[in-house]
Amino acid sequence: MIDLHTHTLFSDGVLLPSELVYRAKFKGYKTIALTDHVDYSTYDYVIPRIIKVAEILQEQYDIRVLPGVEITYVPPKLIKDMASKCKDLGAKIIVVHGETVAETVPPLTNHYAVQSGIDILAHPGHITKEDVLLARDNGVCLEITTRCGHNATNKEVASLALECGAKLVLNTDSHEPENLMDKTKIENTLKQSGLELEYFNIMQQNSYEIVDLKK
Repeated sequence: MIDLHTHTLFSDGVLLPSELVYRAKFKGYKTIALTDHVDYSTYDYVIPRIIKVAEILQEQYDIRVLPGVEITYVPPKLIKDMASKCKDLGAKIIVVHGETVAETVPPLTNHYAVQSGIDILAHPGHITKEDVLLARDNGVCLEITTRCGHNATNKEVASLALECGAKLVLNTDSHEPENLMDKTKIENTLKQSGLELEYFNIMQQNSYEIVDLKK
């Protein structure tokens, strides 16, 4: 399994990176990205530390560990600049905290994010068809999430993505160990999203394509 959206205690997760990665390994993960929340105040602190521990854990536990970020609540017009800065520091996976219905995210976050050279737009909420088309054209994957609250619009996101030909990925947005992916969580999320169980393999392949581009 591959999961490209997780959090440690470097933002609002409860686990050290070492514990999160080992727990993922124990559950059968092959690849995981550590994508803690960042903005202009924290990106230059978080990224070097995640890079350091990712290299150690990947070598010791035989699981691919990718250092990344989730750009969160950055003013929409500055998302592209923030993404560039994160890449320059070595973040391999760039996620943007989309306009979930569970939180008061700045309007137009989705619109600017899908034009900012990022990898994944997380929990996009009531994303517009225009922005789904922009995501498709710019190679940005839209997230189907297992996380409670954010998952309220999974079916809407999945339907628009399939209609427009945009790529979907399945992530957990893990903050606690019980958030990590398992068979039951996968099946329930796909059913809620109106997707056949076989579509899980397509979403996993889309995630691996993102990773392959980082080699």
